[in-house]
Amino acid sequence: MAIWTIELKELGRIHDSFRGQLPDLDKELEQLIRFDDPNVLMLYSRRCLEVINTDLCECELKRPRKTEPLKGIIDKLNKEEKVPSHIITSMHSLNSLATYGAHPKDFDPEQVKPVLNNLSIVLKWYLKYKEIVIPGHVIEEGKAVVVGTSNKPVDTSKLEKSVAILPFKNDSPDEENTYFINGLMEEILNNLQKIKDLRVISRTSVEQYRNQTKPIPEIAKELGVNYIVEGSGQKYGNVFRLRTQLIMAAKESHLWGESFQNKINDVEDIFTIQSQIAETIAIELKAVITPEEKVLIEKIPTKELEAYDAYLKGKFYWRSLTMNDLNTSMKYFELAKEIDPNYALAYAGICDVWVGRQQAGYSSPEEAGPKEVEAAMKALELDSSRAEVHYTLALISTWGMWDWEAGEAAFKKALEINPNHAEAHAYYSHLLYIKGQPAKGMQEMDLAIKLDPFNPLLRGLNSMSLFMSNRLEEAIQAAQGALKIDPGSVVAQSTLGDSLIVAKRYEEGIEATKEAFRLFGFDEVIPAFDIGYAKDGFKGAFNEVAEMLIEISKSKYVMPLMIYSSYLYGGNNEKALDWMDKGFETHDPNLPYLLAYPLFYPLHAEPRFQEIARKMNLPNK
Repeated sequence: MAIWTIELKELGRIHDSFRGQLPDLDKELEQLIRFDDPNVLMLYSRRCLEVINTDLCECELKRPRKTEPLKGIIDKLNKEEKVPSHIITSMHSLNSLATYGAHPKDFDPEQVKPVLNNLSIVLKWYLKYKEIVIPGHVIEEGKAVVVGTSNKPVDTSKLEKSVAILPFKNDSPDEENTYFINGLMEEILNNLQKIKDLRVISRTSVEQYRNQTKPIPEIAKELGVNYIVEGSGQKYGNVFRLRTQLIMAAKESHLWGESFQNKINDVEDIFTIQSQIAETIAIELKAVITPEEKVLIEKIPTKELEAYDAYLKGKFYWRSLTMNDLNTSMKYFELAKEIDPNYALAYAGICDVWVGRQQAGYSSPEEAGPKEVEAAMKALELDSSRAEVHYTLALISTWGMWDWEAGEAAFKKALEINPNHAEAHAYYSHLLYIKGQPAKGMQEMDLAIKLDPFNPLLRGLNSMSLFMSNRLEEAIQAAQGALKIDPGSVVAQSTLGDSLIVAKRYEEGIEATKEAFRLFGFDEVIPAFDIGYAKDGFKGAFNEVAEMLIEISKSKYVMPLMIYSSYLYGGNNEKALDWMDKGFETHDPNLPYLLAYPLFYPLHAEPRFQEIARKMNLPNK
């Protein structure tokens, strides 16, 4: 299948709307959609543009075109403001690229896609100019109505303003530019997330559609949104091209589309387009943008292009969370900081790497904690208007410093700046559980899942929330669902083991816990389960595991949680409390869950347990 199949299909749909009404244009477009040869597509795209501009010359400039070059006509239409500027941009882009079709060796076939996309944009505007209705677009006075092949109108004013931005396609011949195209997509998404009047699906849930060809209505239904944004981009040296379109999903009807081509002279060239696209999409959806939101969207985080480029690469590698990728990510964040010492997001990225290392068990709290705090405070000092900075500070305050009030204030600030921040909602949910407010906690978690339904981390955290609500069977099902998406989710796997055991499904619980230890990188512990089980059944298995973990901890960092939870399952409460004390001394980030987690219910009456909870300022149950 050719890479421009979708674009040809769209042109065919547009052609169907005016057959027999515009004979000259009908003839050229008929030829275009019949062929798949790139040179032919370029040739007939330009011929379609010739027909349109010849007509505009007569109708708007009031003179015959004669032999005037196409570019001259476009420039004249622009100067006299006869055609909207964004359509002029598409005309120029189409004209300049399509010209290369006459020289087969002088262009890349991948350049056909932007030509066809620009032609689609120009055609839709031109048909509206000629008062010809394209199925999919009818404008009634005061509101937009979308019509599909059924001709049954959908009043868009009554639809929730929910939108998902699908992964942008990298049309560049160089795969190394993927990070740049991903960065453009993510920044547009981040800008939209700052608008409270919109519900915007987070990146993690849309990433699965990167190489899929599912129909738009099906994707929208799975994500629970009414609108989809698609895009593709190219980067050649210091020039980039970006195409975006907004689609009303139920009828697969195009509401807006535009192509951009810019030479990157400085970083403002990138940020200006990103903010412009986000604001245009919001306007098309009739979303209210407050003055404060507009300032945040248009704010430029750094004036150094190389610093921004390094930051994008750091974000690209951070998402994998492997030790090697985290190390690579750190190098790029450090480079961004070196190029621009005042770049707040570079420091936030450094903090995120340390948080990732600690969560994955690559670094101890003693090593990671101070460096997380240092980087987060520097980021906050440089720019307090970034949701990412407040979110990171919230994580550190809650799980690093055990300061519940500071953590809640930071979460609220992050969500004030970015109300669509799914992970902030999810972790704020857990803080509410820690503070003894499970009903509010579940509300926040439900919102997080709605914003990022296919994020395995959030689904794992959701299973923990259900576990803390003592909804054991639901917790088990949620953990299993998360593992179907990501079999490597340690959060879901460990919660599955705990939920099964508390539900007294002991054999299943042991097997699930074994797999959790494997995912944490402790394969050497697995034989201890069978050795201990042979000695003393279920309790023997976990006591044996605890003893082996203590031995391993002499040469390798072991989270205290692994040891005190194993002793607790083994019925050895005193040793479990001993290791909880050690966890308190080392600031174990899992200890805040003491009162919320059903696993620890058997210890609640113990004076030593109550003392740990008191010293941590945890709420009394």
